[in-house]
Parts: sequence; C-alpha cells; structure tokens
Amino acid sequence: MNQDNLSKGFLGLVEIMDTLRDQCPWDKKQTIHSLRSNTIEELYELVDAIIDEDWKGIKEELGDMLLHVLFYARIGREQGAFTLEEVIEGISKKLIHRHPHIYGDVKVNNEEDVKKNWEQLKLQEGKTSLLQGVPNSLPAMVKALRIQEKVKQVGFEWEHKDQVWDKVQEEMHELKVEVDANDKEKMEAEFGDVLFSMINYARFLNIDPETALEKTNKKFKHRFQLMEAHAKENELDLAALSLMEKEAIWQAMKKK
Repeated sequence: MNQDNLSKGFLGLVEIMDTLRDQCPWDKKQTIHSLRSNTIEELYELVDAIIDEDWKGIKEELGDMLLHVLFYARIGREQGAFTLEEVIEGISKKLIHRHPHIYGDVKVNNEEDVKKNWEQLKLQEGKTSLLQGVPNSLPAMVKALRIQEKVKQVGFEWEHKDQVWDKVQEEMHELKVEVDANDKEKMEAEFGDVLFSMINYARFLNIDPETALEKTNKKFKHRFQLMEAHAKENELDLAALSLMEKEAIWQAMKKK
C-alpha cells in the first residue's frame, strides 16, 4: 500500500466533497436528516454486494459509504459540532483503548477473550448496560443476534447447542398451544420467542441468520421467476393453475 498515494487520494476526495457542498445545488441543500435514507440505501447496496461476493460491487459501494462519511463530517463542521479530524482521532483512540492486547500488556487466548474485554472496556467508558450500544433502529433479526452476542460476554449463555435446540422445541410447543387456543396476542409473543431461539441456535451453528434468510429469499425469488417465465413460454395462466400443477412446475424449476 502506497501511503503517499493513499493520503493524496483521501485528501482529494475531501476536496471534491467540499467543492460539491459549496457549489452543487443538490449537495448544498442536504442535511443529516435528508441524507439518512440515502445512507441506509447505500448500506443495503453494500450488504447485497457482500452476500453476492461481488468484489467490484463491494469496492464501489464502499466508495459511496466513504462519501457519506465525509458528507456528514462536512455538515458537522458547518454546525460547529465536530470536524473530520476529530472523527478520525476519536475512532483511532477508541481502537487503541479497546485493544489492550495489541497496544498494552493484556493477554488474550482467543477471539472470545477479545470480545469480553471489548464489552468490559465499554462499560468502563460510561456505558450503563451491555445492551446500551444496540441501536433501536436495527432490523429485528440483526438486533436479536447482537443482543445474544453481548449477553454472552457475561456468561449468560447456553453451554451446548443441544440445549439451544431443546429451547427451540420448547418454544415451538408453546406456540402450538397458543395456536390451538386461537389467542392471537399470545401467538404473536410465542412466535417471537421461536424466532429469537432459532436465531440463537443459528449462532451456535456459526451461521449468520440474516445472511441465511437472505440467501433463501434470493433462491425463492429466482425459482419463482423461472416459474413465471415457464408459464409465459407455455402460454399458461400461472394464477389459474391448481396447487399441484404449480408444485410440479416448481419442482421442475428446482432441477434447473
């Protein structure tokens, strides 16, 4: 990595951001609130590229995310709230402080020790709860995973995956009881418990549940679109077909 080229490139991008903010009518109008939805969209485009292992797309989306970081930093400077230099200094100090096994004399045996130290250091920095750093606006599945990962750091954790699977089955039985009773409010609560326990089980299997579900979404979407194309090519009204006929086409598309 050429440090001089990296520095010049980064400072050149900062200069472009400043020029756009000063001269472009659209960029001049933006606020932290108007940028928020665009930032979320850019993040999800990055996530899509990651799931597809599209390295060209990842490179492009990282550039878009970096631009957004610079945009917020420019607005922060205009508001007298913070500067880009303070953003960089802040994350640099945080990383050094939270990695005492690299920048200090703390000894760790594995990545789990690193995670535990990280959470303990966050509490020392003024956090009042392990769960304080879990954003409320996270998607529910991601939030559940982050909650489970965090409470694990203080030992609130099953010892073996078989125990977690037993919990999944227990929650599914409780859901079935409420389904049979036709109590919608309790059904919703128990369904949430089933999902939470399944996410926990995925974690014990070292599976990212969000990624797993998204891959299934993409697979289903692809197969259904093949069904639609098959129906069109054969002049079939897909909606008018019986369930058995639809299933036969579905199985044929799976073989493709």
